[in-house]
Amino acid sequence: MFEINPISVPKAATVLANALREQILDGRIAEGQTLPNERDLASRAGLSRSSVREALRMLETEGLVVTRPGRAGGAEVVRPDISMIQRSMETFIRGKGIRLESVLQAREAVEPQAARLAAQFWTDEDWAALSESHERLIQEQGDLPRFLKANFDWHQAVVKASQNELLIAFITSIAQPLYAATDLRGFNSMEVRHAVCVAHGKVMDALRARDADAAWRRMGRHVGAYHESVQQRTRDDEQAEQALLVAGEPPPESTQSGT
Repeated sequence: MFEINPISVPKAATVLANALREQILDGRIAEGQTLPNERDLASRAGLSRSSVREALRMLETEGLVVTRPGRAGGAEVVRPDISMIQRSMETFIRGKGIRLESVLQAREAVEPQAARLAAQFWTDEDWAALSESHERLIQEQGDLPRFLKANFDWHQAVVKASQNELLIAFITSIAQPLYAATDLRGFNSMEVRHAVCVAHGKVMDALRARDADAAWRRMGRHVGAYHESVQQRTRDDEQAEQALLVAGEPPPESTQSGT
């Protein structure tokens, strides 16, 4: 006696979206080209207009088409940009409740390599952005919000100078939780801010000399030291909270804040 398991048949909209996606990604449908209107697509594909609309919504969500309103409008083919990856990653991090520890581990794995590549490939435009953010960092040590913004901009400039689109996309996609992670109360004393400026200066020296190995080592020490500080702070907070619980006192509210 033979058996037939349930057969899963994909929705018509999914089949159409898959077909259009492949043609967009392999270049058969060029960027800037407007797809046929709903009626024409429905006729060509032998589908209902509602299935066509659903397929186009899928592609728009993926950042592959943009719907232009009006008689001269339609679904225009575009290329995915970093903002799409950023939205997806932020949703994933928040939706899955990814710990700060994991975000910092990812940064520690990626940023030193970005610095290595930046030392090899930075352009005059990159150097101008690096220098501007580094000078701003030094000048704004007395103003914490501006200092944190300059710090963030400098790290982003290093990654951009790597000229590696995947590294740039990944770091940009986790930029917001990283930025929030720099605003931990008690982590930004004047002594800490000065140490950050010194660490950045050492990385800048390696970048200027196009010394890829030194840039990798110095960036690794810099982001690794921050990661270790956060780990130590977490351990200390847990121990303090446990001591308060043992003493029968309520633990204090969280001291982490984001900008």
